Amino acid sequence: MSETPAGSRAPIEDHSELIAYLERGAKPPEAWRIGTEHEKFAFRLDDHRPLDYGGEQGIRALLVGLQRFGWQPVMEGDNVIALSQNGASITLEPGGQFELSGAPLENLHQTCDEVHTHLAQVKEVAEEIGAGFLGLGFNPKSSRQDIPVMPKGRYGIMMRYMPTRGDLGLDMMFRSCTVQVNLDFGSEQDMVRKFRVSLALQPVATALFANSPFKEGRPNGFLSYRSHVWKDTDPDRTGMMPFVFDAGMGYEAYAEHALDVPMYFVYREGTYIDAAGQSFRDFLAGRLPALPGERPTLKDWEDHLTTLFPEVRLKQFLEMRGADGGPWARLCALPALWVGLLYDQTALDAAWDLVKDFDIEEMARLRDEVPRQALGTPLGKGTVGDLAREVLRIAEDGLRRRGRAGKTSSDETEYLLALREIADSGVTPAEDLLRRFHGPWNGSVDPVYEECAY
Repeated sequence: MSETPAGSRAPIEDHSELIAYLERGAKPPEAWRIGTEHEKFAFRLDDHRPLDYGGEQGIRALLVGLQRFGWQPVMEGDNVIALSQNGASITLEPGGQFELSGAPLENLHQTCDEVHTHLAQVKEVAEEIGAGFLGLGFNPKSSRQDIPVMPKGRYGIMMRYMPTRGDLGLDMMFRSCTVQVNLDFGSEQDMVRKFRVSLALQPVATALFANSPFKEGRPNGFLSYRSHVWKDTDPDRTGMMPFVFDAGMGYEAYAEHALDVPMYFVYREGTYIDAAGQSFRDFLAGRLPALPGERPTLKDWEDHLTTLFPEVRLKQFLEMRGADGGPWARLCALPALWVGLLYDQTALDAAWDLVKDFDIEEMARLRDEVPRQALGTPLGKGTVGDLAREVLRIAEDGLRRRGRAGKTSSDETEYLLALREIADSGVTPAEDLLRRFHGPWNGSVDPVYEECAY
């Protein structure tokens, strides 16, 4: 949601530039925007297999076909690996998961229009080649071996490094899908308050959006298996980040944390140079083994920040990363939840009151248990479902106070309807899928490719 700063290709002269990069993300409230990203699985209609990159029925064909709508190709070597248009982009995850990174927009009505337009475009092109798109948090049928690797240089580096840090990192890369929203902050103090509230409440989002109960054709024992996968991906890049709740939290504290996360790569002249496991601190000192004597640019710092994977990530904005992918209505609901909580000061204060007495151990427990139990996870004298209903009430009030009118509505509260139905019923999307699996689907996941397709 922010432009790469001018001079980003010049070598960094001082450690303070890393902190200043984050600080430049602060904006006045009238400039705050909403950037929504969502991933989806592309599959062949005839046999439900993931799409290869090449061929008439492949990812490349989708990217070429979408250019009829004004999307411009982004190349890596001879391969189209992304598209761009008016501040938005379409990119590929390692296993061909198709991602829309939306433009920075002023309100949720625009966000939903963007999602609707994008899905209509990809559906038109996909139908021409016998393909479809599926909204779930984890691939319900394919094994790792069934999934092709997209031709992007950074993925080869990650594939080699991931298994040295956890058992499920490759599942994260190739078999998971998420929806996330990127939001702005007004100052360092505002960033810290939003970071703490959103990190503490990510388990609520995970529970409400739990939508990944299958693995390789069978129930996997979780309601959000995607969320569980992140627990065994790479401890250097994931987790609750206790320092966020320390008195000294700010831009500098996050920069120091990021400096301690091992690198993946350095990008130079169209090539990804393997620096996996090496230190950005050494890079600053000109001692990076992959590029001896060379010092990083701000673009290198920007790239490095994208290789951290907490459930809330700071760049020049805050990314909310705790939700499973899902159907159209819930793609609009996730930004509605976080905009309602974080873009209205009264709502933000009320949300902070809900979580300010949580300790790190309790937050870590919720993070561990919610992937399996979702809304039924015990919390105090109640459950996460009770907390979710209160969170939604605060978010709805926040959206009402924002008062951003749409074509037929006076505010943006309509986009929370899908989540209110889940919270009020206590039945997550994953539990509904399991009911169908054990009932009308007769123990098969194949119907999911019709009933949950876009």
